[in-house]
Amino acid sequence: MRVAASSAWLGVQRWGLGRLDRLASGRGRIAPHLATGLTGEREALFHLRAAGYVVVARRWKSVRLRGDVDLIAWDGEWLCFIEVKTRSGRDPMEPAEAAVDSGKQEMLRKMARAYLKGFPRELRDGVPVRFDVVSVYLVEGKVEVEVRKGAFAWE
Repeated sequence: MRVAASSAWLGVQRWGLGRLDRLASGRGRIAPHLATGLTGEREALFHLRAAGYVVVARRWKSVRLRGDVDLIAWDGEWLCFIEVKTRSGRDPMEPAEAAVDSGKQEMLRKMARAYLKGFPRELRDGVPVRFDVVSVYLVEGKVEVEVRKGAFAWE
């Protein structure tokens, strides 16, 4: 089962890229850590698409829940809820995915359930779901992307 990119998703893409363009040109102000996060999400998006993922949502939010899901994508038959963690350096003691603690995992599970409620009931129960964490490292002008498939489970 595949879901085509919607015009709303494309609008979100333009919004995110537009903010980075304004930042780069000096026409907009954004906190450095937010700019790093936006850059990381963009790099993760391109990396996953090149790896065959079909991205269907970026920064998906529910009206009833707090927070958002960075990316939602199909990887074959798997519907993946993806958390992107971006770092401007590499700390060998603590990888970026370590920042996805139990609270963040529970929030992502709730968001996944809310997203799946939008599916027809007969499809919802048969969709295999996976939670991935993408670590993006922006070090000395280079970009390194690591994907941890199935970083945590429903429970």
